[in-house]
Amino acid sequence: MGGHSHWSTIKRHKAGVDAKRGKVFTKLIRDLTIAARGGGDPDANPTLRTCIAKAKEANMPADTIKRAIQRGTGELPGVNYEEFTLEGYGPGGTGILLEIMTDNRNRTVSEIRSMLGKNHGTMAEAGAVAWQFHKKGLLVTEGASVDEDQILSIVLEAGAEDVKQAGNGFEITAEVSEFEAVKAALQQAGIHTSVAELTYLAQNQIRLDEKPAEQMLKLMEILDDHDDVQKVHANFDIPDEVMEKVAASG
Repeated sequence: MGGHSHWSTIKRHKAGVDAKRGKVFTKLIRDLTIAARGGGDPDANPTLRTCIAKAKEANMPADTIKRAIQRGTGELPGVNYEEFTLEGYGPGGTGILLEIMTDNRNRTVSEIRSMLGKNHGTMAEAGAVAWQFHKKGLLVTEGASVDEDQILSIVLEAGAEDVKQAGNGFEITAEVSEFEAVKAALQQAGIHTSVAELTYLAQNQIRLDEKPAEQMLKLMEILDDHDDVQKVHANFDIPDEVMEKVAASG
């Protein structure tokens, strides 16, 4: 499995804890507010539609979703968030790409730089890491309810780019322009997706052994916990046997 698959799995396992601390809601509200700048009608705004679906999956109250959207459209006063990316290097020379949303750029950059420095990482110059990633639509199915031929037939016809076996399910990638069509095709076929998002995927992964793998996962969690970090992407690859050792020692 590649870095994104591992991190998606880890994040799902810890989502319940994060929700109790309010971190999931904080990030989802920011996503909704920013997405709503492109229009408050989810039928005409696919990004907003995806954000609303994620918010509902996290059991966010309808009123909270509505207010976040209204802040984005300007119907309610709100904080002026700025979006940008930060780049860095992690253990083993791995590349890290962070999607940031903040109301104080200088504070956030300083805090991220400190986090990296204290956890076997360093900040990188703009463009030093980003070229290693491409923005794609990613959908992950879990469970053996469908076989590969069925998945291929459904998603390739809808415009998917690639399908890979991932554990007991499949990892499907698509161009950003085809993401909604592929997602809809899976929904119409009754196939549940545990991940359905636009994300940055690394072109190549760096394989990590036990010690740097442990350091990398700790760094990913620390960065992901920061309120201003919306998403963390990295190009690490941890073999399943190493992942099991790290999980057992943690």
